[in-house]
Amino acid sequence: MSIDFKEFLQSVEERERGFVGELHEFLVLNGCQCDIKEAKSGYVVSYLIDKKTLMNYVQRKTGTKARIYAANVGSYQELLNTLPPKLKADIVKAAPCKRLLDPSACNPKCSMGYTFEMDGVLYKKCRSTAFMFALSEENDPFIRKFLEKELGV
Repeated sequence: MSIDFKEFLQSVEERERGFVGELHEFLVLNGCQCDIKEAKSGYVVSYLIDKKTLMNYVQRKTGTKARIYAANVGSYQELLNTLPPKLKADIVKAAPCKRLLDPSACNPKCSMGYTFEMDGVLYKKCRSTAFMFALSEENDPFIRKFLEKELGV
């Protein structure tokens, strides 16, 4: 069964549909391919550029979240210092990257996480949880800034 973006958009909280729609247009206009799949808890919508996932939306009981794969975070980590306290707290509580801490502690096929600095503290976080943010009026502009930095626009 093929799922289109409009069908996914209807599953997003009404207050977030405008942002999700605008971000979709921005990502597609900047060369991202959109891939939508059904999952246990809803849809997983991935945006890929050069066959690498840049971001995906995941649906949880608590609402829709944006998971950003910030492979270039080292080149714009000053953005992290400007994040609101709630986003910083989400990053701090994210799981550490086992491979970065001890390469033998994780599956060797696992993609390595991110090493970055925020507010003068060095972090080594798992790529799956480091930058996973709930959609909200406060968070949305920062989600967009992350993606603009990743895309270099």
